[in-house]
Amino acid sequence: MTSSVLDLAPVVPVVVLEDAADAVPLARALVAGGLPAIEVTLRTAAALDAIRAIAAEVPDAVVGAGTVISARNVADTVAAGARFLVSPGWTDALLDAMKASGLPFLPGVSTTSEVVALLERGVTEMKFFPAEAAGGTAYLKALSAPLPQARFCPTGGISAASAPSYLALPNVGCVGGSWMVPGDAVAARDWARVERLAAGAAALRG
Repeated sequence: MTSSVLDLAPVVPVVVLEDAADAVPLARALVAGGLPAIEVTLRTAAALDAIRAIAAEVPDAVVGAGTVISARNVADTVAAGARFLVSPGWTDALLDAMKASGLPFLPGVSTTSEVVALLERGVTEMKFFPAEAAGGTAYLKALSAPLPQARFCPTGGISAASAPSYLALPNVGCVGGSWMVPGDAVAARDWARVERLAAGAAALRG
């Protein structure tokens, strides 16, 4: 796979799964729709089993772990087969653990100082979170002039309608979102609907 999570697809689905049994059909629907990079968040007890199942059974998916907030999270998700790591924020200890994993990772930032601190540590690719609440496209556009070397995956409050304006920015490689995996579709196991929504997201370009 590419060494950059930002270049896999224009949109990275942010997935919350309550039942690991849904992981494989959901991942297959997302891949069929053109979204191979899938971020499974560590917000539920089913998350690690979901990552493990996707890694084992959906070879065309690039499954990653989201909501990574500790070295233990890093170790557990790597063992489960995650191929990239995403955090909502970062500390020195978490950053060291993510670096040591050898996997591509996106540490979360929401301020200019956090971006500069990561650049100082040699990290140029980051998650901008929570994107809408933290200033949205206007904030990212303002960062691009003084800090052009930083690239972002904005996540948090982004919709199919707002995603193109983010993707049009020179410092945005992709966006994270959950609109293609709505809770009612997952609960109903309506994988055809998920595939249709994924196809629409995959077609988004700045």
